[in-house]
Amino acid sequence: MRESASTTSPVSGETQTQPRLNRRQAAKVRTRQKVLDAARRLFAERGYEPATIRDIARGAGMSTGAVFANFQDKAELFEAVLTEDMAGLAETMRNGTGDGSTRSRLVNALSAGYHGSIDQLPLFQAIVARSWFQPVDAETRQRAATKSLTDVIAGVLRQGVAAGEINQDADIPLLTELTWDAYLSNYRRAAYDGWTLDQLGDHVSRQVDALLAGVRAS
Repeated sequence: MRESASTTSPVSGETQTQPRLNRRQAAKVRTRQKVLDAARRLFAERGYEPATIRDIARGAGMSTGAVFANFQDKAELFEAVLTEDMAGLAETMRNGTGDGSTRSRLVNALSAGYHGSIDQLPLFQAIVARSWFQPVDAETRQRAATKSLTDVIAGVLRQGVAAGEINQDADIPLLTELTWDAYLSNYRRAAYDGWTLDQLGDHVSRQVDALLAGVRAS
C-alpha cells in the first residue's frame, strides 16, 4: 500500500500530497545507490575499461544480476556516476569562486575543481577517453552532465562583462569553451607528469591570463 505525506507549498501555502516510497521502492533506491557508490570507487581507482561489472557487483556486496536489474550496462552505470559527480563538482567550483576580479574568481573556481577531483583522476581520464569512442547520443548525455561545470565558468565571465572588466562584445560561449578545454587538458599533466595541485593551479592561472588578455575592457 502506498503511503503519502502532506507538505506545505512555500509559495502558496497550500497543502500538497506527495507519495512516499513503500518498502520495496525504498529498498530498490538503496540498492541502486550501493551500486553507484561501488562503481564510483572502481572508476575512480581504475578508470572505465578495467572496472568490470563483476567487480562492481562484488564491491557493492551483491550479484551481477542485481546490478543489471538497475542499469542496462556499464556505460549507463558510468553515465549515472558521471552525472552525480559533475553536479557535486560544479557545486564545489561555485563555492570556491570567492570574491575579487573576474580573473581571480575564475582561477579560484578552476583550482577548486582540481582540489575536488584530483583523487579521482582515472575517472576524468575515462571521461576524456570515452568522448572519442562513444555513440552520438552518449556524447550528448555526457555534455549535458558536464554543462553544470561550464555554466560556472560562463557565469563568472558574464559577471565580468556586467562589471565592466570584459568587453561587452566578447564571445562568452567561445571563451567558456576555451577555458573548459584548458581546464580539462591539465588532467593529462597530472596523470602523466605527476603535477601537484599547486602546479595545476599555477598553470591554469597563466592559461586564464592568456585567455582574458584579448577580451579585457579598455
